[in-house]
Amino acid sequence: MDEIRPTAPHHSDATPPPTGPRWGMATVVGVSMEPSLRAGDRLWVSYGRTPVLGCMVVARLADGAVVVKRATERRTTASGRPGWWLLSDNADAPGVTDSRHRGPVPDIDIIGVVVARLWPRPGVLRHASG
Repeated sequence: MDEIRPTAPHHSDATPPPTGPRWGMATVVGVSMEPSLRAGDRLWVSYGRTPVLGCMVVARLADGAVVVKRATERRTTASGRPGWWLLSDNADAPGVTDSRHRGPVPDIDIIGVVVARLWPRPGVLRHASG
């Protein structure tokens, strides 16, 4: 599992996230997003931004783990809330956890959208096709 930033903003239903994008950084730990991202990559994240299909997001899983995954499909959660189906780019990596194991992630738990890799290979991250 690629946990990235345990102090990422957390919002309950009673406290919705602030509106508008805010910016921050995250560091990748683990191999679940290889080859797109590698352990140690520093990411530029837009917190509060609405994901689009194929983008990478920072999300909080039900167990509290904060991860980077790819938003592949809109789904409805077991409670009927709108959410995202999040997948790892490297599904065969040991210890990978994503929506195949945890189900859709509610919109409220999508913390931000990964915009760019700042270090060590700077570049804007493109959305996956399809």
